[in-house]
Amino acid sequence: MASYDYGKIEIVNYIYQHFAPGSTCLDVGACDGKWADLLGHYLTMDAVEIWAPNIIEHRLKNKYRRVWECDAYDFKYDRYDLIIFGDVIEHMTVERAQRVLEYAKGRCKDMIIGVPFNYPQEAIYGNPYEEHIQPDLTDQIFRERYPGFTMLCQPRGDYAYYHMGDADG
Repeated sequence: MASYDYGKIEIVNYIYQHFAPGSTCLDVGACDGKWADLLGHYLTMDAVEIWAPNIIEHRLKNKYRRVWECDAYDFKYDRYDLIIFGDVIEHMTVERAQRVLEYAKGRCKDMIIGVPFNYPQEAIYGNPYEEHIQPDLTDQIFRERYPGFTMLCQPRGDYAYYHMGDADG
């Protein structure tokens, strides 16, 4: 499935304002590579994608410097300037998402998380990882489960982007 387009321009503008050209970025759950399409000319981008058919179908290896086929929960890395979790955490249990985000906190200057609100979804396109394990997310529930994040924008009532970091510092 392709990632949602909601708010992507606002996030791209935020990145232009807070990150220098060539800054390193990890796109977790790259799916169709939309973030690379939008930012690959500006950032040095790597990707993690759990579903091998996405890597092949969307030619992710042509869009990113490196692509790892694995579960973000198991993926270990050193440091990136920016980590993007676009439409990812709703596909994980709360505990797994918390651990993935906690691991990322000490390994980046900032991270951006995009989440749909109140959006049940079963496995689609033959991809079992598309199921929403957290279909109950709202702004309030997100903030309770994932404290310390600030909303960057809410382009629709049912979708928001959050960030955590010191991109200004």
